[in-house]
Amino acid sequence: MTEFTAPSRRQLLTAIGKAGGAAALYHAMTALGHAAPTQFNGPPKLSGARKGASVVVLGAGLAGMLAAYELSKAGYSVQVIEYQNRPGGRNYSLRGGDVVKEVGGAIQQVKFAPGNYLNPGPWRIPYHHQALLHYCQEFGVALEPFVQLNYNGYVHSDKAFGGKPQRYGEVATDFKGHIAELLAKAANKNALDDTINKEDRDKLVEAMRGWGVLDKDMAYKSSLKVSAQRGFDRPPGGGVGGAPTPSDIFGLDDVLDPRMWQTISFYFNNVMQTTMFQPVGGMDMIGKGFAKQLTGKIRYSSKVTKIAQGDSGVTISYEDTATGAKGEAKADWCVCTIPLPILSQIEVQASAPMQTAIKSVPYHSSCKIGLEMKRRFWEEDEQIYGGHSFTSQSISQLSYPSSGFFKKGPAVVLGAYAGGAAAFQFGGMTPEERIEEALKQGSVFHKQYRAEYSNGVAVAWSRLPWILGCASSWTDDIRKTHYQNLVGIDGRVVLAGEHASYVGAWMEAALLSSLDAVTRLHQRAQAA
Repeated sequence: MTEFTAPSRRQLLTAIGKAGGAAALYHAMTALGHAAPTQFNGPPKLSGARKGASVVVLGAGLAGMLAAYELSKAGYSVQVIEYQNRPGGRNYSLRGGDVVKEVGGAIQQVKFAPGNYLNPGPWRIPYHHQALLHYCQEFGVALEPFVQLNYNGYVHSDKAFGGKPQRYGEVATDFKGHIAELLAKAANKNALDDTINKEDRDKLVEAMRGWGVLDKDMAYKSSLKVSAQRGFDRPPGGGVGGAPTPSDIFGLDDVLDPRMWQTISFYFNNVMQTTMFQPVGGMDMIGKGFAKQLTGKIRYSSKVTKIAQGDSGVTISYEDTATGAKGEAKADWCVCTIPLPILSQIEVQASAPMQTAIKSVPYHSSCKIGLEMKRRFWEEDEQIYGGHSFTSQSISQLSYPSSGFFKKGPAVVLGAYAGGAAAFQFGGMTPEERIEEALKQGSVFHKQYRAEYSNGVAVAWSRLPWILGCASSWTDDIRKTHYQNLVGIDGRVVLAGEHASYVGAWMEAALLSSLDAVTRLHQRAQAA
């Protein structure tokens, strides 16, 4: 029999980084206590740009628009060139009347009712992403709570509970109770005496009794006290028949299913804790808020075809995507925020190390599917108000809207948020097939699913022609070799975006990268 040796923390983090990329690594680091809130100490204090100094910014995502905003404040003449006909980049919302065009020719017409939307990219803001929160306040972008943890959501695994979804609160309470019982019994049998002294052992046993709601025999069993946490079979009422009935607890084998404990541990990640926010009215309110600060400075529907630079400045060649007309933009400096899968296909006059770095960073994919339902049946029938339900199926999770509670009429549920291999599998399907798969898998949670479905849109990021992926997936080895070459100022060009950060696939990453890039660029320009 081969002896199993648990991996070290370093080995574990390295494996997670290789498998899941920077975002997964960052989440794992926060769970293990190695990652701190992001580095933001206020906006940069840039001023005194040389008279006539100019900067061209490529991309009107959050990184590009923030760069243009701060450099304009410093006195630079700034122009922004954007491929799409809107600001925001990955920060956008899909509403009725919008069109999604994919590589390969698939076209989706969004048919959501007025006021409804899907955020296919970012959709929530952690409380410690202070750069983003700062600029939302500065630009007047109204925020509201995003319901992250809902004990009434479901957890599903095809290998537990006979494949039947269970309420998160019931699973989490029973997991806690069973583990408390095992640990208390181990302590009482002196199995931990080589780890803790008698005083701490007694404290631990008492803590497990209260924390796990154990009975006088240190056993976790169904009771009214337990049901006060996990829920009753018959809840308390008033009058003659007001007495509650306790619910039956689940067995240890089911709550030890990986989907169960992984869902519980998910909420311990620093970036996934429960105080989160979203813009009122859709995520694109952030992009629009940034764009209002740059009126007249953004050239939309312009595809960059070449980035040239010399000793005295940069020349950007572009093509109008509507008319085909070609143009050039000249400036002293360039901040480029074009996603790397696209930038790697553009002629860039840069050093060999930077060009190699641009071509060396892989991107992971994601697939989000918005399903408009005829009514809020998850609220009306099952008392679920916001939050998520998780599954071992390829859709990964359902997420319920965090606004519009109790509103009558149609509403949009996030019917899939697939990552990893599942995202590419969804990307290989037609939009209609993706929606069909989401309806099939979502029906495991809600028997009303198909009957209540009205229309939907399925966004596979690997199929979007303006990015060809979701976000960068650095590994330790790739970062060691190429990161500094990617983020360094190369002649008169500097890159910014989530790919130029250690934060991963978050809006905060784009902003912190942009602030760092423009600060260094300003210093270089002042010294030139």
